Amino acid sequence: MTHTIVHVMRHGEVHNPEGVLYARLPGFSLSQLGFQMAQKGADFFTEHGSDIAVVKASPLLRAQQTALPTAKAYGLEVQSDLRLIEAANVFEGQSLHRDRSVLWRNGNWKYLLNPLRPSWGEPFTAQVDRMRAAVSDVIDEAWGRQALLVSHQLPIWLLRSFAEGRPLVHDPRKRECALASVTTLHFDEHTLVGVEYAEPSASLMAQATDMTPGASKAAVNKG
Repeated sequence: MTHTIVHVMRHGEVHNPEGVLYARLPGFSLSQLGFQMAQKGADFFTEHGSDIAVVKASPLLRAQQTALPTAKAYGLEVQSDLRLIEAANVFEGQSLHRDRSVLWRNGNWKYLLNPLRPSWGEPFTAQVDRMRAAVSDVIDEAWGRQALLVSHQLPIWLLRSFAEGRPLVHDPRKRECALASVTTLHFDEHTLVGVEYAEPSASLMAQATDMTPGASKAAVNKG
């Protein structure tokens, strides 16, 4: 039986001094700390002897930059996969991380009426479907070896929740998907047989300032 491993990595810290919910906006490069996180990811794979055969990333700049050190370490190109993109969000471009009252102003409350869908953005089920399709395709491409997919916190967490049989509706503060973390999926043929989670950048988390809700095993910047 053929065993294939798919690593799904979240991008590193983004330079975002205004606290913007950047979602799918173009630009938004990694911060200097984010570039260090991307390299930590590459080091994690090489030090563990990971046999990476394919590297794909969301087309957004921060994901492409996070994927690049690993691709270089294995002599590969970063392939773009639109299915790995961040979730669509109607609050895109607003400084939510600085001022949560934006959620309630200018009639925005109407987007908060159904957290089960959710009403403010791309349905949870749609995110799971596209992430599952991306994983399924890369299994075939990396058959018997390993692949890296670089994506974003919410799509990764929803994929893992589905894989582990949890409800998709959740408390964002409990997402175990820290910056530059790696969620690893083990497959026998196309059957999922195991899930692992690691934080290669745990030693850097206390320096991060562009934080989103979520759980981490590392000390984090709460300021």
